[in-house]
Amino acid sequence: MALDRNVQVAEICHSEIRRARETAEILARYLKPPGGLRQIEGLLPDDDPELGKAELELADEAVMWVGHLPYMNRLAAALLAGAPALEFTPATMICCSKSGARWRLEWQLAPALE
Repeated sequence: MALDRNVQVAEICHSEIRRARETAEILARYLKPPGGLRQIEGLLPDDDPELGKAELELADEAVMWVGHLPYMNRLAAALLAGAPALEFTPATMICCSKSGARWRLEWQLAPALE
């Protein structure tokens, strides 16, 4: 889980959908972000990932977003332009970092599929 990777985030943002809020609340209990939880616009399945990318470009602290498929696939593709496509399944987590103008994938956690 994220705790095994020493994940530290300033806040956890989630969509307006109940399941995303519940997931964010579970993560917040373990990660204890100083900024707490915040509902934001733009994380719904059909939202434009370029808007999310623009918001992440402005972030000056580590944030966690809890959203929905297929939006999260498209957001990852926008951030990691030129990288191999990521396959998201429900409950997948990725960590991206930004250096200069480039984003890179640090790690990916996905539930084991049986």
